[in-house]
Amino acid sequence: MTLQHQRISRLCLALAAAFAAPAMAQQTAPAASGKPADEAKSEVTTLETVTVTARRREESLRDVPVAVTAMTEKALETLGVKDLGDLQGQVPNLTVYAARGSNTTVTSFIRGVGQADPLWGVDPGVGIYFDDVYVARPQGGLLDVFDVQRVEVLRGPQGTLYGKNTIGGAIKYVSRPLGKDTEGALSFAFGNYGQINLKAAAGAASADGQLRGRVALASLNHDGYGHNLVDGSAVSNQKTNAGRASFGFFPTGMPFNVLFSIDRTRDDSNMRGFQRMAVNSTWDPLKTPVPTSRYDITSGMANANFTHGGGQSLTATWNVSDAWTAKFISAYRSGDTATGIDFDGLPNKIADVRASYSDSQRSNELQFTYDAGGTQSGVLGLYQFDGKAGGTVLNAFLADTIFRSFGNTNGKVYTKSTAVYGDWNWRLTPDLGLTAGLRLTEESKRAVVLNQGFSDGTYTKVVATAADFDKTRKVHNTAPKLSMDYKFSSTTNLYATASRGFKSGGYNVRANQANPLTLKPFEDETLDSFELGSKMVLDGGRLELNAAAFHNKYKNVQLSVFSTVVINGAPTFLGDFTNAGKATVQGAELEFVWRPSSAWTVSGNLAALHAKYDEYMDKGVNVAKDKKFSNAPKFQGGLNLEHLSQPAFGGLLRARVGLSYRTKVYPTTDLSEIIAQDAYSLLSAGLIWERSKNLSFSLQGSNLTDKAYRTDGYNIPALGILSGYYGAPRTVTLGVQMKF
Repeated sequence: MTLQHQRISRLCLALAAAFAAPAMAQQTAPAASGKPADEAKSEVTTLETVTVTARRREESLRDVPVAVTAMTEKALETLGVKDLGDLQGQVPNLTVYAARGSNTTVTSFIRGVGQADPLWGVDPGVGIYFDDVYVARPQGGLLDVFDVQRVEVLRGPQGTLYGKNTIGGAIKYVSRPLGKDTEGALSFAFGNYGQINLKAAAGAASADGQLRGRVALASLNHDGYGHNLVDGSAVSNQKTNAGRASFGFFPTGMPFNVLFSIDRTRDDSNMRGFQRMAVNSTWDPLKTPVPTSRYDITSGMANANFTHGGGQSLTATWNVSDAWTAKFISAYRSGDTATGIDFDGLPNKIADVRASYSDSQRSNELQFTYDAGGTQSGVLGLYQFDGKAGGTVLNAFLADTIFRSFGNTNGKVYTKSTAVYGDWNWRLTPDLGLTAGLRLTEESKRAVVLNQGFSDGTYTKVVATAADFDKTRKVHNTAPKLSMDYKFSSTTNLYATASRGFKSGGYNVRANQANPLTLKPFEDETLDSFELGSKMVLDGGRLELNAAAFHNKYKNVQLSVFSTVVINGAPTFLGDFTNAGKATVQGAELEFVWRPSSAWTVSGNLAALHAKYDEYMDKGVNVAKDKKFSNAPKFQGGLNLEHLSQPAFGGLLRARVGLSYRTKVYPTTDLSEIIAQDAYSLLSAGLIWERSKNLSFSLQGSNLTDKAYRTDGYNIPALGILSGYYGAPRTVTLGVQMKF
């Protein structure tokens, strides 16, 4: 233990001793009724009602006819969720993790729909929303969880309700709202791998509550899971600083309010480490052995990365009448990323890539929601998006050999999108409801691409032009939705939904005339989804069961694939975006929460997914039977067992043990059996001691068996590259939180 950690430990012990007096009776929740503690602990209590905004208005999770998982701040804290990647295993049919080469670039799939390639020019299949603002690019999208009210994950197409690219679903991050009272929180945590995290938040308001504000800050750091054995620098580390500020005007007696928010994130973490899965016998004369660590690399590249980004938004809300509310959301976001990817993980310059990305987006959304508490409710909206994303990727292939090749991927993609949408619900009878939705989208993408070959690693003397074009593609789409819900009984709600999702096509910014197919545009994705679901509250309100079964017809599946070619005698690989044709994706999901007593809670989820290609054309031949979906495990699930007690030393003690499981996954579209991850389980556990309502201590552990599991990888036979990126090892965190 370092001197710094010793000081931190003494500080935490001092805090624990200072507050070790018995907790006041009114602060122990189970005994709040005034009954003896032993009797209170034996009482059976019902589950809390969770409110969501899945349909752009506040509704009970039990009543909304949508497949949605909602996690409150308390649930996220109990489960030890640090960022959106930790939701995997807690949400059925969700795959989410950090992309190759970056700690904050998100890769997300819901029900087999997503996009693993973070290059500009292609859109994600799962929409990330930060306080109702669509985040267009995956860089910086793996949001850290701090000062959050809840996170919602909606599964299936959501185009009639949300801004853009929700063909597979949506992940909504909802930060804490502005309150009328002065309050705040400060938390500090440290753990193995040199982890030191600090989070702080405070909110205040004027005496009359008309002016309100809130500020939240986070500094998240750890030393890394591995090293670059060449220079000793850390890899797979974290060095992230983030902050948010919100200010609101809520005039007394007036039907409107205005909210302004701003957020910034600076991630200066180093490269992500990975493991070479085989010795590079072709291009490594020394036949360097594979490191035993799954994170160590022997890279000759500079170990420097960063992702800097943020945005601001203005939300104006006007209560037009008792039934109608108008909301206008105007937002701007931008980001810059630089990352180094040493594909080979060796000092040799076999495949060294430096990439820089930049993006900016402006969006405006006008919503009208109607809810008179009667037979009708709904939302009407107009959405406008204007985005620019681009960058430069510098490739050095076999630079130490006579086959050396230097080139770039360079350009920008301009996206303009306008959509009109509506989602309206009628109560045909007190028990039967009908919802109809429609989204009309007009979108254009202009791709400006100049990809060149160079004489050497200075990238100054052009020797070839691989692609040079400026093209625009315009599309129109109509996406309908029809849903019926039925209150079968006082405990059971049923629903059936048919909907269509849409994601526009575009141009391959890696285009190279050596493969003419890469110069062609890729087509729009569409997904027709048919879903049956139920929401049940049983056992006197102590058991909740949410189930869904779906059948999706997926057309023009957009895929990022790589092919090997020989240019000027040198083997290299080219990236292409293509459409796989047709696919059928179907499955079932179950979520449950059961509280048999005030002391015990059992929760979890089960999911089954069967995804197969019906048509996958390759050079005029249908090879669908030989292809598999990536990031689509056939089965997955999670189970959490929680216990609440009143220890003799006072306060409340919450204990949890959790287990998640998923079957075999192919992380990459090349379907490498070596990179494929076989079925695995992850074990986690946590203890939270609530000394009082204002002070708590926590001990959280993740991947307690230190399971090695791959999330991604590279397979480039022409360059002798076969590598795997792994999830985090065993981590243990001790924390303290103080509220005021």
